[in-house]
Amino acid sequence: MTTTLAEALSTPGRAAIPWVDAICDSSRPLTLHTYRPAGFTPDGPVVLVSHGMLRNGDDYRDFWVDAADRHGLLIVATTFGNEAWPAAEGYNNGLVRDASGAVRPREAWGYGIPLRVFQALQEGGVTRRAKAHVFGHSAGGQFGHRLMSTQPHGLIEAATIGNPGWYTLPTLEKTWPEGMGGIGLSEVEVEALLRFPLTILAGDRDTEVGPSLPSSPEALAQGPHRFARAHHYLEAGRAEARRRGFDCAWSLVPVAGIGHDGRAMSRVCAALWFEGRLISAEEAGVVAEGAA
Repeated sequence: MTTTLAEALSTPGRAAIPWVDAICDSSRPLTLHTYRPAGFTPDGPVVLVSHGMLRNGDDYRDFWVDAADRHGLLIVATTFGNEAWPAAEGYNNGLVRDASGAVRPREAWGYGIPLRVFQALQEGGVTRRAKAHVFGHSAGGQFGHRLMSTQPHGLIEAATIGNPGWYTLPTLEKTWPEGMGGIGLSEVEVEALLRFPLTILAGDRDTEVGPSLPSSPEALAQGPHRFARAHHYLEAGRAEARRRGFDCAWSLVPVAGIGHDGRAMSRVCAALWFEGRLISAEEAGVVAEGAA
């Protein structure tokens, strides 16, 4: 499949590339929604994008097209379709447990898939970059911070999450997915997460409560809405790092005038990473209803 991926990305433009990750589950197909701008070279940055609950990797890929053209980025949105990866367990929660509730082998968790795609890009000569940028919004923000909680960081240059519905807290005292306990993770993973400069984007208008907002007791304990829960997560990280005797490396960026809008948050992230600035809601192209 490495050869297929290289061939599909040999010319500029959008592509939808069928993909199977045999390490996780070869019976569950994926689609890589990609965009290669005309100005991309193998030395250009690679952005691994995690979509929202609508499983709309094509939309999330498209949210990054303008930035890709401007900065020479390769965009790869690994898309977990509802049929093969149903519900939160199949996507947000990373297929950590099997149908019986038993913990699956760590290498088989869904969080490793985007990083293995990046390794295939390296092996196929599509990129010479040693590390990738990781971005996720909404359900993809859940996926993204759990990827950072469970996977080695050696292939990750930067990681930003936007507006997750709730968070896995950086502690082994609470069981997965409320915390990192009970699935074979150790103090090593907790400390690595706290020491990584994770960026949390929080739209200050992401305060609506509706059916898409997780409402379990564990989620409600983190706050009434997504904006509050982002602050709760940051404080939990700071408290845990302080208990261990060092400073938490995370940062929270409140984004004025933006609610639960995947397109706008993608543009905010792109500007922070590749222009070093926080853009306004107007420049981010805020839409009335947002994108899930």
